[in-house]
Amino acid sequence: MGETTVLCIASVEESVPPHAQSKGTGWVTAEYAMLPRAGESRSSRNRVTSGGRVQEISRLVGRSLRAAVDLSKLGPRTITIDCDVLRADGGTRTAAVNGGFVALVQALQCLKKEGRLEEIPIREHIAAVSVGLCKGRPVIDMCYVEDKDADADLNLVMTESGRFVEIQGTAEGRPFSAGEMKRLIAGGQQAIRKIIAAQKKVLGRLQ
Repeated sequence: MGETTVLCIASVEESVPPHAQSKGTGWVTAEYAMLPRAGESRSSRNRVTSGGRVQEISRLVGRSLRAAVDLSKLGPRTITIDCDVLRADGGTRTAAVNGGFVALVQALQCLKKEGRLEEIPIREHIAAVSVGLCKGRPVIDMCYVEDKDADADLNLVMTESGRFVEIQGTAEGRPFSAGEMKRLIAGGQQAIRKIIAAQKKVLGRLQ
């Protein structure tokens, strides 16, 4: 997405954590990290692969992907999506959600092809985008320079049917109004429709 590049890989294990085992469902989870030189300058490896920000984004990506899946139809297996940021220029968490969904569906398609799933248990597509206010102007999928100076920053995760999975919003400079938030969300919705169309082009029909 833009100059941001995230490598997303799905791994399948024929086991589930205890909380999923007790419910009789499968599980989808995610792990996010950045390479030390993903940004403009080098960050310590420990800083970009651990800590509060890494855990928070990992949980966001996992929650987003689980919202797309009927876990009761996944069987007693875990799919882990590893999202490694190769180049960071803003919007790495939303890029991880978008690429992570593609990797997840490709893993499910492989399982169905191998006869390990009767159907692909995707409820609907999921996509994400960052939106912000830069000098009072809405900007979609902000790059690092735009994000750094933005007055407001929102991360949107939505379903194909237009329902929200997650809204993360912060006033970085001045507080923003409800009307400005509506403009940001409307722009984000248009972008997410385009992202889902791109996902569909890659994945084909989910059957």
